[in-house]
Amino acid sequence: MKKLVTAHDLTFEPFISSSDIAEKITELGKKITEKYKGKRPLFLGILNGSFVFIADLVRACDLECEIAFIRLSSYKGVKSTGKIETIYGFEINLENRHVIVVEDIVDSGRTLNYFMETLTEKKPASVELASLLLKPDALQFPIKIDYLGFEISDKFVVGYGLDYDGLCRNLKGIYQLKETP
Repeated sequence: MKKLVTAHDLTFEPFISSSDIAEKITELGKKITEKYKGKRPLFLGILNGSFVFIADLVRACDLECEIAFIRLSSYKGVKSTGKIETIYGFEINLENRHVIVVEDIVDSGRTLNYFMETLTEKKPASVELASLLLKPDALQFPIKIDYLGFEISDKFVVGYGLDYDGLCRNLKGIYQLKETP
């Protein structure tokens, strides 16, 4: 991992290595494969942040599956705006389907709480959630994560699909905001 990464006006330091991420995703893939063997789940990625995680997660699953995406947003820069926008929707029939929602990070839970309520209206057979990261100290809404990568502190993170104003998504590991002395 790079020692430090600068994006715009902020500096980030190494936090979770790509090898630790890969190991955790292999573990999650085995659990999902075990549960959904003989079924065809739909992995529903929340863009933009989940695109790297979902790509690696579905390849770690040894089963037939489908992939779709939706884009929701509640962020501007490093802060949540508190308002959820559906920027890009999906037109797949979810009735009686096994859906695994894939998210990069759960912090306040506001976006997922909104989305999960909307999703249940489409009458899926089951809905589960896979998230690479969870910030338990930031959680304001009750969210059940069925497949979790890592619990982290409430610091801002980038890399592995997560961005700061569009930058750093391509980093192989995850970096956290460096404290200024």
